[in-house]
Amino acid sequence: MTTTVPPADTADVGTRMSRREVLQALSGLMVGMFVSILASTVVANALPRIIADLNGSQTVYTWIVTSELLAMTATVPLWGKMADLYSKKLLIQLSLGLFVVGSLIAGFTPNVEVLLLSRVVQGIGAGGMTALATIVMAAMIPPRELGRYAGIFGAVFGVGTIAGPLIGGLLVDTSWLGWRWCFLIGVPFSVISIALLQRTLHLPVVRRKAKIDWLGALLITSGVSTLLIWSSLAGNKFDWASGWTAVMVIGGLVLLALAVIVESRAAEPIVPLSIFRNRTVSLATIASVLVGVAMFGGTVFLSQYFQISLGKSPTVAGLMSLPMIFGLLVSSTVAGQLITKYGRWKAYLVAGAAVMTVGMLLLGTIDANTSVLVLSIYMAVLGVGVGMLMQNLVLAAQNDVPAHELGATTSVLTFFRSMGGAIGVSALGAVLASRVTSLTTDRLGPAATAGGGSAEVPDLSTLPEPVLRIVQDVYGIATADLFLVGAPIALLALIVVLFIKEKPLHTLSGDERRAQEEAAAKVAIH
Repeated sequence: MTTTVPPADTADVGTRMSRREVLQALSGLMVGMFVSILASTVVANALPRIIADLNGSQTVYTWIVTSELLAMTATVPLWGKMADLYSKKLLIQLSLGLFVVGSLIAGFTPNVEVLLLSRVVQGIGAGGMTALATIVMAAMIPPRELGRYAGIFGAVFGVGTIAGPLIGGLLVDTSWLGWRWCFLIGVPFSVISIALLQRTLHLPVVRRKAKIDWLGALLITSGVSTLLIWSSLAGNKFDWASGWTAVMVIGGLVLLALAVIVESRAAEPIVPLSIFRNRTVSLATIASVLVGVAMFGGTVFLSQYFQISLGKSPTVAGLMSLPMIFGLLVSSTVAGQLITKYGRWKAYLVAGAAVMTVGMLLLGTIDANTSVLVLSIYMAVLGVGVGMLMQNLVLAAQNDVPAHELGATTSVLTFFRSMGGAIGVSALGAVLASRVTSLTTDRLGPAATAGGGSAEVPDLSTLPEPVLRIVQDVYGIATADLFLVGAPIALLALIVVLFIKEKPLHTLSGDERRAQEEAAAKVAIH
């Protein structure tokens, strides 16, 4: 049974929010989204100081980043399912509250163990924010009008990505602040977001007499976490082809197989398997995984390329990402406006996947001597492709499912894109390490990689000039190879989106569609 209860501050839940009200509500969503992105990027330049102050190891260095990513990715489906059952407004405020708790613990952490725990709490909160922001937008705004707001998401994503490392470096270098403020800085933003959402977000509260499938949630989270932990450790702590790999991969797959069995029998599954009978959802999910692998797996190593091959400082390396972000912002904004105006969307998916593939191929030609201008053009091309493709995959899927499955569908796409990105980073990171080792051995001889030293990022300031040039050249070639590996994956995404069938965009918001579907169901019963 489902009942719709009007919130205290609205007189009529059937009245669609005006554009002014939507923009006011989006202000709270965007602040929250900015905070969740900032959490992942602000520590980038602060990690060496954090590890030194807390006496952490190289393994801890990696896990400060990975622990938040694991928690965020693994909990997205649960947040999405709860959004279909409970108050979206309450859930998004809860996710921000968890983020505040995690940030405060991290800011006052006495040791690395507590810091890792705090990053998990932050990740759970960020996972909720990541999933729920898109779900809430779909509830407020009809798919036909959603495109015009996509550029705002792109802008926030770009600013958070670029500003994070710069803010982190500034905080660390300011003596009266320090690295702890890399975590504490998100607290006031989160509180502001909670307050803004309380005042501006007016959605009907849907209460359903249903139980969360906690066993399914546990199995999905455990299975995904096992595979993500394996992908982050393989090639580093143990070989890809090893006993540990067999144990973790088989264990993760068994847990996920059990999750499928449990979910198929649950009254309210976390991930309704029925949504995969929908051709658009299935194809968009596959494309999201491929985009995650190609996009995140390749671009995450560009900063390292800027610093090692091109000899740029961390701050300059952060600024050099601007062309890609600018391309993403322009293409997502323009495509969104055109989709809203004409109601056609498939052409932008196809064009986005094609341009992304071209961008990957162009970046596959870079080396240590590539000019900043040429590199910027190649990155802008990749950004344009991603901007047209990524958010519109979600739009296509949301447009083709019943309103009561909007939350689950959105979270599934977000989840698989994040998982693809995490596995892509790990797998392509192993490719990078292997290429660096083999190229360094070829150029400098076996002694240069004795003891596995090539797996560590070299300190350029300690290298003699001839060796420095070789190392810069090696990292340039190895980074280009990553994009050549990613290009066929991007091409597969293009092939997949070609099979997505274009359907007219709904002119009703998610909540209006839900009310319509429930009314039709009652008529059918009587």
